[in-house]
Amino acid sequence: MTKPVIAITGPTHGAAGPRFLVASAVRHYGGIPLQLKPGDEERNHRYQGVVITGGHDVDPVLYAAEPEVKPRYDSARDRLESAVIDHALSQELPLLGICRGAQLLNVRCGGNLFQDLRSRRKLTSQRRTVLPLKTLCVEPDSHLARLLGRQRARINSLHNQAINRVGDGLVISARDLDQIPQAVEAPGRRFVIGVQWHPEFLLFLPRQRRLFQALVSAAGETL
Repeated sequence: MTKPVIAITGPTHGAAGPRFLVASAVRHYGGIPLQLKPGDEERNHRYQGVVITGGHDVDPVLYAAEPEVKPRYDSARDRLESAVIDHALSQELPLLGICRGAQLLNVRCGGNLFQDLRSRRKLTSQRRTVLPLKTLCVEPDSHLARLLGRQRARINSLHNQAINRVGDGLVISARDLDQIPQAVEAPGRRFVIGVQWHPEFLLFLPRQRRLFQALVSAAGETL
């Protein structure tokens, strides 16, 4: 049986841990991970699904905004992942965006971002942690709700930016207690979901593993 290839994007250096965990989840559910780094967008890689992983902030020039925080951008990675997202959307490939990946997905669809969430957090902690200490409120009729099997879940939080105006073709499928968007998805597509948290650090939770399971399954349908 042919296994689907899942492209996993990341920076030129670093982020080995998260990408290893994503690759492990992909393998566990029958996919073949393909690690992509800046420069690989020029090569003719073949894959049936995509995971855009987390990392530095998305450059605000991509959504026509001025920087509001001290820059931590990676323009080479922005180019790679913008090309991969555009290709995945044009070819109807399953796509999972994680944290920065969800934000860039939204930007590529014409949306924009909150650049600093500190003033917007009233009911949730400013602390960043890989532990599932934040409450996720899921829209009941969403694809995400069907995957998680519930309307409330516990998630982690490592981000300082988030989705503001939602891009074309996307809808918000989950928020936190401060009503900050925590997930978007594309109704009508096989599998396009962006999550603001890091499910790769929560693989010990069966509900979080379902994101990767569903991605690999949807990619297999394209073979």
